[in-house]
Amino acid sequence: MMDNEIPYTKKLMGTINTRPSWAFLILLFTAVAILTLQIKNEKPVLPIWPLSGRVGFPGRVIEFPGRVGKPTCVGFFKNVPERKMVKSIKYFGGIGDGKTSNTAAFWRAMRFMETWQEKGGAQLNVPRGRWVTGSFNLTSNFTLFLEEGAVILGSQNPEEWPIIEPLPSYGRGRERLGGRHISLIHGDGLTNVVITGQNGTIDGQGQMWWELWWNRTLEHTRGHLVEMMNSQNILIYNLTFLNSPFWTIHPVYCSNVVIKDMTILAPLKAPNTDGIDPDSSKNVCIEDCYIESGDDLVAVKSGWDQYGIAMARPSSNIIVRRVSGTTPTCSGVGIGSEMSGGISDVIVEDLHVRDSAAGIRIKTDKGRGGYIANITISNITMERVKVPIRFSRGADDHPDENWDLKALPKVKGISISNVVSFNSSKAPLLEGIVNAPFEGICMKNVSILGLPPSARWTCKFVSGSSDGIHPPPCPELQNSGPSSWC
Repeated sequence: MMDNEIPYTKKLMGTINTRPSWAFLILLFTAVAILTLQIKNEKPVLPIWPLSGRVGFPGRVIEFPGRVGKPTCVGFFKNVPERKMVKSIKYFGGIGDGKTSNTAAFWRAMRFMETWQEKGGAQLNVPRGRWVTGSFNLTSNFTLFLEEGAVILGSQNPEEWPIIEPLPSYGRGRERLGGRHISLIHGDGLTNVVITGQNGTIDGQGQMWWELWWNRTLEHTRGHLVEMMNSQNILIYNLTFLNSPFWTIHPVYCSNVVIKDMTILAPLKAPNTDGIDPDSSKNVCIEDCYIESGDDLVAVKSGWDQYGIAMARPSSNIIVRRVSGTTPTCSGVGIGSEMSGGISDVIVEDLHVRDSAAGIRIKTDKGRGGYIANITISNITMERVKVPIRFSRGADDHPDENWDLKALPKVKGISISNVVSFNSSKAPLLEGIVNAPFEGICMKNVSILGLPPSARWTCKFVSGSSDGIHPPPCPELQNSGPSSWC
């Protein structure tokens, strides 16, 4: 019996609340017999594991659980075409015993799914079990669906994470010269892709990769858990991601991406395990996620020094909303430091950060070029955050010796309002760059509580206005003149 027969027949029988007639029972059992035959023949006549009553149903739209009265940006994701073909990874020889490699099975599955991308699309179901696999590539008009209890495990064989070309906006691997390991789940040049399920899990098993980093024996840049490149209309929803080798979710050169209701976890000492890093992408919605990591919970990026400047692919129209979590080494939301293609029109709101090094951080440096503009941050709650608000410079982190010392970033139009930080260790630290000051900073209703009496704001090469700030801000933010921004 196929996995999807039981839920459907139970649902069907559950609709019968009165004693049926014999004629009706005969009709019913005839229909079930025909249905069973169709399923055994792998005909995609029925949905498998609906999400919120919709995902997986051919011809129906996706619906998200309602949050009455709360704003949402899920409209960035447009309804996908119906999935005409639905199959389980078991059909392609998958074995979910936590030991057997399923790399070949996933590759067979994706080759088959690709044949359906122009015929209504396809859905690959991963049932309950532990499915070890190396990297595999997705296809367009495709849904990867992890049923309840399904766990995809990243292979512990580095050869199953092949080396691919570096991103052109980085010029090299982020950690090492040359190429980089491909992500566990990868897509390039795709449209209408959904990665979702009944809160199934994708576990990168990153310990092996972290040890290579710690031991300084890493030869190529580590792979991400999920990377989508040059793609549009992407939804990642209602799953748990664990133990990424490197950045966890990395949409790069993408548009119309929604990442919602995700739980992303890595050990707090795991290096560079950022949660979600939109990179040179536009129309990105990140909502209702919980993240614990060894780096930024969310970091908005757009390329690295001269390579990012040359590509000039900005990140814009990014919304980060109702995200919470902890990171002892980095920030709740970071803008940069790789921002050479430009970053603008970013909204961060309803953020809750605890036990972290920083809450909000703007990061850049000489040689970056590019710009950071029109950033709006509001309704932020922090607990036991060392530096609640930080603008930093001087990372001295460049891809090679050909970076341009004269390429100075432009930072203008940063609005931060309605912030409260409890049990803070330090006052905000705002450091711009010589000959490239950060301008147009507006702060309203910011309360940093729990500081020692001697704590003072630190400001260098910044200017702007403020109102309702405790403790009082530095003189650079006490401009009482008119400001169209503040």
